[in-house]
Amino acid sequence: MTELTALVRDLQPIVGIDAVITDPTELATYDCDAYTIEKSLPTVVVLPQTTEQVVQVVRYANRVGLPIVPRGAGTGLSGGALAVKGGIVIATTRMTRILWVDTRNRRLRAQAGAVNIQLTKAVQHAGLHFAPDPSSQGACTIGGNVAENSGGPHTLKYGVTVNHVTGLQVVLPDGEVLELGGVEDEPFGYDWVGLMVGSEGTLALITEVMARLTPLPQGVRTLLAVFETLEDATQTVSDIIAAGIIPAALELMDALTLQAVEAAFGYGFPLDAEAVLLIELDGLEVELDEERERVEAICARHRAREVRRAQTPQERAKLWAARKKAIGALGRLAPSCVTQDGVIPRSKLPQVLREAFRIAARYQLQLANVFHAGDGNLHPVLLFDDADPVQVARVVEAGEAILELCLREGGSLTGEHGIGVEKCALMHQMFSASDLDTMKRIKAIFNPHDTLNPEKMFPDTRYCYEIKRKLRRAAVGL
Repeated sequence: MTELTALVRDLQPIVGIDAVITDPTELATYDCDAYTIEKSLPTVVVLPQTTEQVVQVVRYANRVGLPIVPRGAGTGLSGGALAVKGGIVIATTRMTRILWVDTRNRRLRAQAGAVNIQLTKAVQHAGLHFAPDPSSQGACTIGGNVAENSGGPHTLKYGVTVNHVTGLQVVLPDGEVLELGGVEDEPFGYDWVGLMVGSEGTLALITEVMARLTPLPQGVRTLLAVFETLEDATQTVSDIIAAGIIPAALELMDALTLQAVEAAFGYGFPLDAEAVLLIELDGLEVELDEERERVEAICARHRAREVRRAQTPQERAKLWAARKKAIGALGRLAPSCVTQDGVIPRSKLPQVLREAFRIAARYQLQLANVFHAGDGNLHPVLLFDDADPVQVARVVEAGEAILELCLREGGSLTGEHGIGVEKCALMHQMFSASDLDTMKRIKAIFNPHDTLNPEKMFPDTRYCYEIKRKLRRAAVGL
């Protein structure tokens, strides 16, 4: 009996005959996440439906000595769900139930595989929503959002995932189940939930999430400001915030992104503008028109060519569809693209974007920008052909150069997409040796043998080193 046959024989009674994947063609679906260059096939993928099934799979993996990789919908951007040592991928995409809703106390409990947008749909009738809204919210799962501490356009005003999670059910690498947090607004004692959010599956496997629900705003105003230059658009961002106005969302799309979106969807975007700002204001209806006028005045002061207002819910939906489909639309311009995720102070947007374009030109790559301008969370998109190893090496080098630029300007390596394997080599540039050692000691308490999501986040992992060595060799062909 082969090892693979034995795995199927042992795992099918736990999760079901149709919930164990070993066919190489099907496994290829799980060999990377949304935009990770590196790929690695898992040995087997399982699709549990309950926490108890997850526990049994974890205990089985311990018995046979296989690593475990948690995975949601695979929409991540840093390789957090990459099975770098093979092993068992536990995909939560069948754990989709919303277990209970308490609208009076504004709480909801859902399994980890529930899709982000479904949380809001379950409570809209009660005038509530789940505020964090990643651009992939129609596909990404709440468990993955928790693992990466995901953000989204509206987190400028409402905060990222950690601000909206009050409790978790998790499975430790030895199969023990923990209930962390609860329905309370603030934790008592150590903030174990805060520790788990953003830990990228290296401490525990998330199976259920207790989320805080937020009232829907009484009114909304959605604007599209068109600018002749990126500098005018980015300065407008800083001045809106400096004026004491906190929009619900403040998003920027540059010229190349506009061209791709317009070619894909025909939304009527100007093709001769260097940038547009998608600005959304929400709150009490009585205050919104005055706030909108203030924003429009700031846009005019920075030479906005026009400021369009969404007059109907359909027009607003069209603008947001364009923003949330923008990176996918860029796929029309090249065989592949990689989206980076760095953060800088808002005031430094103009010079950082100029330097990012210089970096892309140095590596002979096209660069598009579509990002959360209000909180300085950049998403530079590098376009390339992933069948060309020289271009792959250029993309990696250029991406690192842009992230190093963010660090030099007082920013960080990630705003919402994590470290994974893509950015681990840069962690020592952001954290001291003492910081990294403390993180590793915390990880060792929960995951002492590195069996859960191994080789992630830290710069001295073997896999991180091997990636860099392979890509440096490819770069010799430049």
